[in-house]
Amino acid sequence: MSATGSAATPPAETIALLGTSADPPTRGHQQLLLELLARFPQVVTWASDNPMKRHGAALAERQALLAALVAEIGDPRLQLVQELSSPWALTTLERATERWPTRELVFVVGSDLADQIPRWRQAAQVLQRCRLAIVPRSGWPLTAAALANLEALGGRVEQLPVTIPATASSSVRRQLQPEQVPATVWPLLLKHNLYGLKTYS
Repeated sequence: MSATGSAATPPAETIALLGTSADPPTRGHQQLLLELLARFPQVVTWASDNPMKRHGAALAERQALLAALVAEIGDPRLQLVQELSSPWALTTLERATERWPTRELVFVVGSDLADQIPRWRQAAQVLQRCRLAIVPRSGWPLTAAALANLEALGGRVEQLPVTIPATASSSVRRQLQPEQVPATVWPLLLKHNLYGLKTYS
């Protein structure tokens, strides 16, 4: 199913799945989680290792940063389930299906990944196991060609009409700014001296 706007209220059995590098989590991650909570009855997130990225902190450290953000949001409908983490989306979806066999899975990605998904390992199987929700990112419009490629693989694609701050983790790593980082995350960055933070201590 293709959509350009918000659909009707999702059924109670729907779970939105958001894996993120969280390298580090930003105000953009925080706003995205809040937007998902406004649209889905349950949201699950985890820190991931993206095989196409070089990460600035170890996975365990990024998990701790994301856990702090989840605690700051403080909504019982939001869970961090690190066991879902895998470099491969299909493995994540298989684990989610085992954990919630009767739930509809909505796999959330940014529009910057739309062109990459057809090149993912076993992409057609990934798309068959979930509904795909695409979040717009500044500078990365979802093109008609990318949408057609996803649908040709069997993808059921929904574009979420949300506005997320343009803050990117890569920009935060290059020039750390406390105002771009959630309040509970910043002290952990300082404590563990992540991303060269000695100058801020």
